[in-house]
Amino acid sequence: MAERPAFFKDHGRVVGKSYSFEWFPGFAVSQKQKSADSLHDAIRRADPAARPLEISSKSRNPVGVKLSAFNLRLDDHTLENIFQSAKVFKHGGPYTDLLEVSPKEAKRDQRLQSSGALQAFRYQGEDFPLVPKSAFYDYLYIRAVKESLTAEEMKTVLQYDYFTDIEFNPARSINTQARTAALLKMMLEEYGEIPDFSRDEFIRYHEEHVYFE
Repeated sequence: MAERPAFFKDHGRVVGKSYSFEWFPGFAVSQKQKSADSLHDAIRRADPAARPLEISSKSRNPVGVKLSAFNLRLDDHTLENIFQSAKVFKHGGPYTDLLEVSPKEAKRDQRLQSSGALQAFRYQGEDFPLVPKSAFYDYLYIRAVKESLTAEEMKTVLQYDYFTDIEFNPARSINTQARTAALLKMMLEEYGEIPDFSRDEFIRYHEEHVYFE
């Protein structure tokens, strides 16, 4: 058995709730999909009306695959590359050369582990704080969705109400595309489109609508 969160809207805020489910070990896509299916079954047992969507490259749904951080693009780079290349550490960074390698190479670059404590994120000449948690990642993600998906593809998200990312382990990281997909749905419901928020406007919206325990 394993435990992973799903993200959804509750009283105007994006929240997460953990569910226990059968884990299928192995690196094959089919095993990841079985684990995601099992997680979705656990969600439906708790809420029979639930409509879960896996947000990752392992999703069985084409839109879930398109919404993977490894597939979304912004400014002709993948979201993952931009996120890693924007990190500013106590003893180095941002390492903008990470824009030119594969997403997996960017994520595993040793400098990200050896440059001291993370201080901020720097993107297009603006610094983003570490708090609120996940705000910078979510900012990039929402912008990348707007650039990468059509309006109709984006609105497909409205058909679902629980969002999962089978690769996400909250014990190891903070950011997850599943949480941001729930935030994307909230924005689409509220505005009918993705608003053109400035950095400060997005941070304020995030503080009001994304809940961390």
